[in-house]
Amino acid sequence: MAKTKQELLNEADKLGLTLSVKNTVAEIQAAIEGAQNAVDAEAGDTDDKHYAKSGKRSLRHEEEIQAKEEKEARKSAGDTTPQDPEAVAEVKKGPAPKVRPLIERHGKNYRKVAEKIDRTKTYTLSEALQLATETCPAKFDSTVEIHVRLGVDPRQSDQNIRATVSLPNGTGKTVRVAAFVPETDVEAAKKAGADIAGEAEIMKLLDKEDIKFDVLIATPQLMPKLGKYARTLGPRGLMPNPKSGTVSANPAQAVKEAKTGKVEYRVDKQSIIHLGIGKVSFGAAKLEQNANVFMTSLNSVKPASLKGNYILSIAISTTMGPGIKVTL
Repeated sequence: MAKTKQELLNEADKLGLTLSVKNTVAEIQAAIEGAQNAVDAEAGDTDDKHYAKSGKRSLRHEEEIQAKEEKEARKSAGDTTPQDPEAVAEVKKGPAPKVRPLIERHGKNYRKVAEKIDRTKTYTLSEALQLATETCPAKFDSTVEIHVRLGVDPRQSDQNIRATVSLPNGTGKTVRVAAFVPETDVEAAKKAGADIAGEAEIMKLLDKEDIKFDVLIATPQLMPKLGKYARTLGPRGLMPNPKSGTVSANPAQAVKEAKTGKVEYRVDKQSIIHLGIGKVSFGAAKLEQNANVFMTSLNSVKPASLKGNYILSIAISTTMGPGIKVTL
C-alpha cells in the first residue's frame, strides 16, 4: 500500500532530513532512499550495489543474464536437461508425425495396378505401352500420354521446340474444326470435315466470345481480320499459326489433317513435351505406331545449336495412372 505524504515526511524526520509539505512525493521518496543508502554504507553493508527499478540496471535483468549464461554453459558441457521453466517449455512433447510413402497416398485401384510396374526398371516402348493399357485405374477410356524431357533451353529462340505431327491412328478425340475462309472456299472446307466454315459466321461467334471449336484454320489473306480477336483466341491457344499448320493457302487440306489426327506439340518451361498419343482402347500396336511417328517428328526438329544430349528421359502414363520409364 502506498504511503501518504505525511507518513513519508515523518519517516524523513526520523532520518534527520529537513523537508516540508512544499516538496513533492517523488522528492521526499528520493531523499529517503538516498539517506537509507548512506546509512547502510556507514553500517558496513557488504551489498553496496544499488539496482534501478527497471531497465538494464535492475536486479531482474541481472538475474536473466545470469540464467542465460548458466544455460549456455550447460549446452557447451553437453547437458541438455532443462533446468528452468522457459527451457522446459521449449521441449517438444509427443512423437514426431509419421509421413506416409507417396504410394500409400493413392487410392486402392492405383496401388493395385502400380504393383505390376517395377520402379527400378526401364521398359522398351512396346513393353511400356502394353503395361499402360493394363495399368489404367480409371473406369473411362483414358488417354495414353508420352512425356519427353529434353536437354534444351526453352528461353533460347532456336531451342524452343514447337511442331506438328499427323498421328496415323488419330488421338481418339472428336476435334471440332472451324475454317475462317472466303465464301469461295466454304463448300470445300465443309466437305473436308469442317464443323463451321465461313468468314461472317465465325466473326459473329468471336464477337460474342462463343467458342464452339477446338481448332481454327485460316487463310493468309484473312489473318489480319483476326487481329482484334487476339485476346479471345490467344489465351485459349486457338490463334492460327503457320508453324502449327493452321494458317494455310489450302484450307481444305488443313481441315482434313486436323480432323484425322494432326496435333501440335511444344516444349514447356521445364523443357518437357507432353502429348496424348491415343486412347487405351486403341491397343498397344496402334499406340506404338503413333508413338514412333511422334518420336521421328521430334528427332527431326532437333536444334542444330544444341550441345549435349537432346532426349534425356521418356515416360508413358495414362490419365490418373502410374508412370512407366522408357529406355532411350
